[in-house]
Amino acid sequence: MSESAQRRLDSQIAFLNEADKLKNTLRATELCDNSRYENSAEHSWHLTLYAMVLSDQAGPGVDIAHVIKMLILHDLVEIDAGDNPIFGDLDHAAIAVQEQAAADRIFGLLPDDLRDRFRAIWEEFEAAETPSAQFAKSLDRFQPPMQNLQAGGGSWTDFNVTEEQIATRVGAKIAIGAPTLWEYARHKISHFFAAKAGS
Repeated sequence: MSESAQRRLDSQIAFLNEADKLKNTLRATELCDNSRYENSAEHSWHLTLYAMVLSDQAGPGVDIAHVIKMLILHDLVEIDAGDNPIFGDLDHAAIAVQEQAAADRIFGLLPDDLRDRFRAIWEEFEAAETPSAQFAKSLDRFQPPMQNLQAGGGSWTDFNVTEEQIATRVGAKIAIGAPTLWEYARHKISHFFAAKAGS
């Protein structure tokens, strides 16, 4: 093996070993069985499955293979920046700075060609301007409510979330790339809160 090939593999393995740390980043969302909080690596994997299973909900111009790449990469920055629950009290500007620095460091472990390619995919997801990125973002917002419903409230209970807050902070974002999924979720969420109010 040439010295340059050895260096390339060293960089690739260093990145893969660093990515393993995502398994230690806990999220605010509980598993469907309410047994524990999920980690960000599990979330990313689950989202890729959502993309495959719900690909029929994608609009024109959505490339599901590209969506899967975005979903695998989108939360790697949480290794450094941590998870920021959507219903938490957040400083979005500070989080953006932290996540950009994390992207610099983590993708910077890769050989230059992969660094640039993966970083571009991550930036596309963050910008949410292409049809594929909008669908990926919608799935990222759709999965936690599905888990919260299955878990009997999950993080909604932890953060004392209202139905209106879900519609504003989550629903509007789901509707951009997957309007039918938001209609489905909205109905289920309304039923959940109505049942909770009646109990």
